[in-house]
Amino acid sequence: MARFASIDIGTNSVLLLVAEKQPDGTFTPVIERAEITRLGRGVDKTRTLSPEGMAETLKAVIAFADEARHSGAQDIAVSATSAARDATNGKEFLDAAKKRARVTVEIISGELEAQLSFTSAYSDFARNTPDRPLVVLDIGGGSTEFIYGETDGKVRFRHSFDVGSVRLTERFITGHPVPAAEREQLRKHLRDTFSALPPPPERFRLVGVAGTVTTLYSVLHAIDPYDSARVHGQSLPRAELTALATKLCDLPLEERRKLPGLQPKRADVICAGALILEAALERLNASECLVSDRGLRWGLLAHRFGDR
Repeated sequence: MARFASIDIGTNSVLLLVAEKQPDGTFTPVIERAEITRLGRGVDKTRTLSPEGMAETLKAVIAFADEARHSGAQDIAVSATSAARDATNGKEFLDAAKKRARVTVEIISGELEAQLSFTSAYSDFARNTPDRPLVVLDIGGGSTEFIYGETDGKVRFRHSFDVGSVRLTERFITGHPVPAAEREQLRKHLRDTFSALPPPPERFRLVGVAGTVTTLYSVLHAIDPYDSARVHGQSLPRAELTALATKLCDLPLEERRKLPGLQPKRADVICAGALILEAALERLNASECLVSDRGLRWGLLAHRFGDR
């Protein structure tokens, strides 16, 4: 069977998916990798990609592209999101990736990012309950996307907000434990930002994709090492999320890094991520969030190679 690959270069992490295309057009994963490289460090303030962020990210992209080729991938789709969109020197990174990793990186818009995340979630979560619309939430390092869908899979509303776990950590958080005043400032900013959202569709199901949501579920249930089969499709209740956000914010950074289920490199930004998810559930008046281990990289794979 034909194999294809996608690499998702985010503000906080780089993700690889190599999958085999089945006769019915669906994809079965063969290899999945993730590396936290923090491409977007400092971008919110400087509007430039740091040399350290570019170097670490490029190293991961080179390794992932080589692994994809060695596994038999016929083609590789590579996307970059919020950090690369915002940075004035994004072209420098794109040129380096083309020269050294031999891949062409497409900087996708926030709107397309939202669409691809919805496509991935719809294929996984709409089959069993086709009579209920989905709302998909994608919390990244630099931005957060909301996508409202109809029961037939058509997107009714989508918007990308410039709030993400890395961006808001750099903007609001100065210490760990996170001071109470900074938590409240962050929450107020999120309430003000998300007030622009229209009401969600009736009887919707909320699906959260990307590393913040999967990490929070993993920490809540102490899943270590990470196991996709124990995370994907599970439910994160709002009450448990609120308690977990408080616990994370109350911990010193070194203690937070030791929590089972939490990658040490994500420990400094997980509080902001938890508060973003908490604010989203509050704004949508949702009692729970379903957890998706599949996000943009899956939507990108279908978008680029689904018709081949």
